Amino acid sequence: MGKPIRLGSADGFEFGAWEALPQGEPKAGLVVIQEIFGVNGHIREVAEGYAQAGYAAVAPQIFDRVQADVELGYEADDMARGIAIAFQKLRMPNTLADLQAAVDCAATYGRVGVVGYCFGGLLAWLSASELKGVAAAASYYGGGVAGEAQRSPNCPVIMHFGELDPHIPLSDVEKIRVAQPGIPIHVYPADHGFNCDHRSSFDAESAALARRRTLDFFQEQLA
Repeated sequence: MGKPIRLGSADGFEFGAWEALPQGEPKAGLVVIQEIFGVNGHIREVAEGYAQAGYAAVAPQIFDRVQADVELGYEADDMARGIAIAFQKLRMPNTLADLQAAVDCAATYGRVGVVGYCFGGLLAWLSASELKGVAAAASYYGGGVAGEAQRSPNCPVIMHFGELDPHIPLSDVEKIRVAQPGIPIHVYPADHGFNCDHRSSFDAESAALARRRTLDFFQEQLA
């Protein structure tokens, strides 16, 4: 069972996170990066799932810079609120600094991977090229990755997208393939958010396959 912890960023800002530890010695550390809905019940469950797979998982509350302890649902009003925080109110340098603090925390358990969903999928990609100590990154349906596709990651990366995703057209996925031919990019017959079993777009088969691929990837790169 996980627990809330506190992390400190380089500028002295203190923020919350959810930490889930495995039984026994962790294989490695993982930073689980939230969707635009905050570190809500689903993200805590995702962290718990990685802990059950043997990893020490830390899910930082990156919205704390704007408002502490944001936990949103998946209705239209929640989405509008989450988009406003993520894309209008957060400052990316601060967000990356907070993610670096989470990576540093996870590093106490060994090599560190990052995995992010939705907005977190973009941040996982940015983490791979901007942060220190990241040994592997997994990005799930990261909106905005296509616009950052020319970056040079400092570690191996894997990406997952849904072919039915109205927010990320397959033309954007192709841009990423062209820019990053060495990165494995998997496309599933699913919608945006297919990993989240709290959403109507959840696709159990695609989520299970993406999880297997991600765990195999982390096993190879981290453990």
